[in-house]
Amino acid sequence: METKLDMLGRLQRRRPGFSLEQPFYTDPDYFKVDMDLIWYRDWLFVGHDCEIARPGSYFTVQIGIYSVVVVRGQDGVIRALHNTCRHRGSRVCTAHKGTAAKLVCPYHQWTYNLDGSLAFARQMGEDFCKDDFGMKPVACESVAGYVFVCLADEPADFAPFRTLMEPYFAPHDLANAKVAHETTIIEKGNWKLVWENNRECYHCAANHPELCKTFPEAPTVTGVPSVDSDPEMLEHWAHCEANGLPSKFRIDEAGQFRATRAPLLRDAVSYTMSGKSAVKRNLCDGVSADRIGTLMLYHYPTTWNHVLIDHATTFRVIPISATETAVTTKWLVHKDAVEGVDYTVDELIHVWAMTNDEDRRIVEENAFGIQSPAYEPGPYSPVHEGGVIQFVDWYADFMVPRLAEGGKPALKNVA
Repeated sequence: METKLDMLGRLQRRRPGFSLEQPFYTDPDYFKVDMDLIWYRDWLFVGHDCEIARPGSYFTVQIGIYSVVVVRGQDGVIRALHNTCRHRGSRVCTAHKGTAAKLVCPYHQWTYNLDGSLAFARQMGEDFCKDDFGMKPVACESVAGYVFVCLADEPADFAPFRTLMEPYFAPHDLANAKVAHETTIIEKGNWKLVWENNRECYHCAANHPELCKTFPEAPTVTGVPSVDSDPEMLEHWAHCEANGLPSKFRIDEAGQFRATRAPLLRDAVSYTMSGKSAVKRNLCDGVSADRIGTLMLYHYPTTWNHVLIDHATTFRVIPISATETAVTTKWLVHKDAVEGVDYTVDELIHVWAMTNDEDRRIVEENAFGIQSPAYEPGPYSPVHEGGVIQFVDWYADFMVPRLAEGGKPALKNVA
């Protein structure tokens, strides 16, 4: 409780337009509160429908102290389950991903159906009722090819996000795409530093030579203020919407998620060193317009995305500790695109693989400097860092009422 009161006081006294105080980026107790009040209570992006296209296919994800398995059932429904056996608690699925007719605990072979119900437990006595010991469910939603989970006992309403996001993504048919490549890097910095770095391109010219060949540095692309007064953005929206692609900047009232389309530089159509398509076959057969730029989606605290005409790049943020964050990047292409014929992995991933590594270095240097006793909150640029200001404002506005209510995490009963 003392930590929560300390956080509440600092957030209520914080100076608008400035970075947060040191403990928010370094303190393990602050990190635990972040996990309790945000990560264990809100909707989190975990993966894509196409990764579990067939019944029995699954993937696992570790969210703080919770192991979760996401599986497609025999009925085609995607479900999420606490990845812990109801016998003695062992993880049931130990692989990152796989396919199984049933989920079998490796410890004593308790066997679960794909919906989590217990199918078999040997020699448990006459009074044992297997109906009482199914794997515990986790709230799960699928929208436009994206899978979200929520660990809360009473999840927030998912409908507002679905309503905003689905029209933008439906034309790209990501539910029927495929993952061409996947990487996970560990950035030695707090998850909020990862997001702050993402939310501005003030640093891009000096640090991202590959990305800057195609991605505009204009603050209206990454920020919020004046986005609808940028003539280039307005022209791009009009072009895309005339071709049936929702494009205008939309943000939810609380600032947690938003979507928009933005133009790429000059005649670029994709994130490649040449600006040309990385994939010969467009991501979606139904999108025929040229130069649709990038569809950008942000959903705090777990994901930002770039969807182009030929491929999509999706990013997932998962905290590991107060000073470590896992960033998983996936490159999605048309389900029938053939590696070596329609694309090469090296060309497809080059720009963002380099950019990710550059961002890792930036975040780690930022985190290293913040550890100094000389650190104190500094001012953000109102011109270039409007997106960062919006993120920090969202974090503060999100946390303050939860800290004030006593911070009771509405979690599933996993006793």
